[in-house]
Amino acid sequence: MKARIIVTPKKAVLDPQGKTVQSALEHMGYAGVTGVHVGKYIEIDLAPGTDRGAAEKALQEASHKFLSNPVIEDFKLELVD
Repeated sequence: MKARIIVTPKKAVLDPQGKTVQSALEHMGYAGVTGVHVGKYIEIDLAPGTDRGAAEKALQEASHKFLSNPVIEDFKLELVD
């Protein structure tokens, strides 16, 4: 089983890296880009036989406390087999 965690800046938070990427895309001729948000993608391999419910609970906590900054970032956790 794997856990996939995507961390992105909250919509209300200024994202200078996203603005830089958006500007670069526009300068390269990619029209119609109205916003870019740059975040983090984290993939965690879990041991065979790991309890799905316990893993989800532990990873939710880790994502909130360690892998993201809840003041300025949102995260999405997905467990896949």
